[in-house]
Order: sequence, then structure tokens, then C-alpha cells
Amino acid sequence: MKNYNYILGISVIVFGLFSCGDNNGKADGYGNFEATEITISAENNGKLIQFKLEEGDLLKQDQFIGYIDTIPLALQREQLEVSKAVISSKSKGVLSQIAVLNSRLKTANTNKSRVENLIKDNAGTQKQLDDVTGEIDVIRNQMRSVEIQNAPVVNELKTIDVQIKQIDDQIQKSKIINPVNGTVLTKYAEPNEITAFGKPLYKIADLNTMQLRVYISETELANIKIGQEVTVKIDDSDSMKSYKGTVTWIASEAEFTPKIIQTKEERVALVYAVKVDVINDGSLKIGMPAEMWVNNSEVNN
Repeated sequence: MKNYNYILGISVIVFGLFSCGDNNGKADGYGNFEATEITISAENNGKLIQFKLEEGDLLKQDQFIGYIDTIPLALQREQLEVSKAVISSKSKGVLSQIAVLNSRLKTANTNKSRVENLIKDNAGTQKQLDDVTGEIDVIRNQMRSVEIQNAPVVNELKTIDVQIKQIDDQIQKSKIINPVNGTVLTKYAEPNEITAFGKPLYKIADLNTMQLRVYISETELANIKIGQEVTVKIDDSDSMKSYKGTVTWIASEAEFTPKIIQTKEERVALVYAVKVDVINDGSLKIGMPAEMWVNNSEVNN
């Protein structure tokens, strides 16, 4: 009788352990790993003079990758500088007047600040301030008069300055600077190729942290929340390899079950998409299938 009771007790314990398993051996969600992929495109037209990268390279943010031929832009800039010098030589009087007036205006503004401080310390008079303010108004009127009389020359010089700044911006954009830390996924161009504005050069993604997009049923939605730690499993040589993951996003609307769902029963239901961040040890790849397992005891606590 004692042996019978002992065997019965062991049977109950074993049954209890199996009945408390995670969802009867089924994962709580199935999906694939993904990463935020960024396509880096050319910001200028021309020949790709230097382009040093290969697929699989680890790039740092602000790393110099190469550049597009800038000789045509440099020649345009030089031509504009020559035009500016010619116009300036014809209007030295105008430029010198404006320079003198700017200098006088700067001095007058300094004197105004000094007088205002003296008045605060009861060491200056309102008349001194009025005199300085009147001088500033006179200088500004003189500057407006000179600019109106010589508006064509002044405007032409300003136009050239704007064009030079635009060319400087294009020259800067001819440099290919990597914008983010990541791994090169795809290389679209080679050195000496002719590229154009908006043409893709390479694709990069940060693979240090991968995002697992899984789908869960409505009944499982109550057992998961943002910030919760879950277990992520992938196929290994002999068994399943486990990772710790953190839920970062849960869809607010349901959708029809995608093809990625493994079981036939779940392919006819509405599900919610969930994203889980997983630290990559180098084994996780984009598109790799994985399972998510939820520890229900953490939710209830």
C-alpha cells in the first residue's frame, strides 16, 4: 500500500510538471528577424572617384567612404570668383563706402551699449544716449542710400556670393559620409562608375540589436506588454538556442494571420504584430525564423 501511494504521488508530480509547461510545447509567437535598413544614395552627379567599402564591412558614423568628382564644380566656383573680382574692381568706390559705413555702425553700437551701462550706474545722461542713437540712424540711412544708388552692383555681388555658397554645398555633398553605425548589407556601385543624385550606393543596417517581428493571438495579448522580457529561440545544430528579448512595440490593430505562422490552426485567426529587441551575438541574421516564448508569471506579478 505504501509503495502504491508513493508511485501515485510521483505520478501526480510528474503530471503537474508537464501540465505547467509553456503553452503545451507551443511557442507564443512565430516570426522572423529584421533590422532597420538604410539605403545611402548619391547627393550629386558625376564620376565616383573613390568608394572604399565591401559588403560585410563594419562602418562607423561620420566615416569617410569616398567622393564624387568635383573638378567641374571647382571650375564653376573659380569662374564665379573671377566674375566677382571683375565687378568688384568696377565698383571699388561702392564697396569702400559700404565698408566704412559698416565700421562706423559697429563703433556707434558699441558706444550705445557703453552709454546705456553708464546710465544704469547714474554716470551718463539721456542726451548722450539720444546723440548716439541719432548717429546710428544717420549711418543706417546713409547705407540705405548707397545701396539704393548702387543696387544693381550690390545685388549682382550678392547673387554671385549665393551661387558660390551653393557650389560649396554641392562640393561638400560630393563627399560620401556614412551617417550611422552599422554593417554594409549590399553594395550598389563601384569606383569609376557615373552616378547621379538619388542613385543608391549601398545599404547599411545596425545588426548589433535585431528586431524579431512575431504575431500573437488575441488570447495571448493580455499576457504581454511593452518592456516585458521574453525568451527568443532559434534553431541550433542539436536543439533550440535561447536569447533574452525585450518587447518594444505591440500593434494597436489586429490583422489577418500572415504566412509566417507555423501551425494550421493559427493561420485562420486574427493576430497582433509584436516587435522584440534581441542583442545579436553574431548568429542572428535578417530573415532568420524564430520563436517567442512568454513567461506568464512575470506578467501577473
